[in-house]
Amino acid sequence: MTIDKTVLRDAATVIILRNRAGNPSILMGQRGAAAAFMPRKFVFPGGAVDGTDALVPLAAPMGALCRARLAEGCPPMLDHALAAAAIRELWEETGFVLGRRGDWPGTPPQDWRGFAATGHVPSAEALQFVFRAITPPGRPRRFDARFFLAEAERITGDPDDFSRAGDELSHLQWVPLADARDFDLPFITEVVLAEIAARLHDPGPPADVPFYRHDDEESHFLRLHGYPKPAGR
Repeated sequence: MTIDKTVLRDAATVIILRNRAGNPSILMGQRGAAAAFMPRKFVFPGGAVDGTDALVPLAAPMGALCRARLAEGCPPMLDHALAAAAIRELWEETGFVLGRRGDWPGTPPQDWRGFAATGHVPSAEALQFVFRAITPPGRPRRFDARFFLAEAERITGDPDDFSRAGDELSHLQWVPLADARDFDLPFITEVVLAEIAARLHDPGPPADVPFYRHDDEESHFLRLHGYPKPAGR
């Protein structure tokens, strides 16, 4: 039996949904041909959690139910780091801000200085935790990825202005949800899009969160409920 010893990294991915009630679209970009992970694929903005993400102040947290579901089987405070990572990756790859006007308490970490210079403190109140997936074994990089959904109306500024975007994703664009499968997508992205499409009528958090878990020998499909813990535990 071969054991996959590739380091599994926590990661956050952001699905920005625009015009939910009309002709809904989602924000996507293309990874480079030389990328070690999912080259040439169209993906949502996202990436691995950095060490400083757990220390970044949030002007407002995610809702309690989403935090409870993120916490299932995870170390303490990982929910905070994941929310911060989602906001940071969105900023780095698209130039979009999810935050509130305000001053940072102290000096921002290096990776957050550009965000702080916009005059905003990151805010996670617009994020909904909607999906979790672990990359299958045998890949050059493996991630335990949490997918967050946010409405485009919660972005600060012009949603058609990509002038502050980094260079990790090219061809940034709003893709009509009905046309998304015409693009070259990773399998798990197709699964997530199906979940989003099925819930367009309901803007609230899902009844539970799908979790695709791939171990060394088999895969599991689980559901995260975020039930409150019994009193005294």
